[in-house]
Amino acid sequence: AALIAGVVLAAGVLSVGPAAQSTTASAASIATRPAADHAAWEPYSPERLAALRQEGKPVFVNLTADWCITCLVNERVALSPRHVDDAFRAAGITRLKGDWTRGDERITRLLAEHGRSGVPLYLYYPAGNGQAAQVLPQLLTPDLVLAALKAPASP
Repeated sequence: AALIAGVVLAAGVLSVGPAAQSTTASAASIATRPAADHAAWEPYSPERLAALRQEGKPVFVNLTADWCITCLVNERVALSPRHVDDAFRAAGITRLKGDWTRGDERITRLLAEHGRSGVPLYLYYPAGNGQAAQVLPQLLTPDLVLAALKAPASP
């Protein structure tokens, strides 16, 4: 719990008053330097994922919800920094974002396929249509994401 609280505070999502908010928000923006283009994420659909997998393209899936604090922190701290965005682009990875805020059944099925009953869930499908998804941890760092993108594909 202390780790999550620390990550939340560092991300500027939660603060203890106006002075703390401006300090933590400034520190978080300096530390993460979010990429300017957030349009890089496409909406998740099983059909889109299947089409990309059939083409053998690498895909990163982010299953999230507006009320999920861990999801919001991960997006800000680990998925939005410019160097992470650059790595996704350089590797030609399509990013799909599934919004489970209202309990979308298609997302519920994908969660269940991976033994989860809720968000967050992060999946990386390496290039090649026969590659299984790599399930990333629920708490992300930029280094964890970058390591997953560079890991050798498994059969």
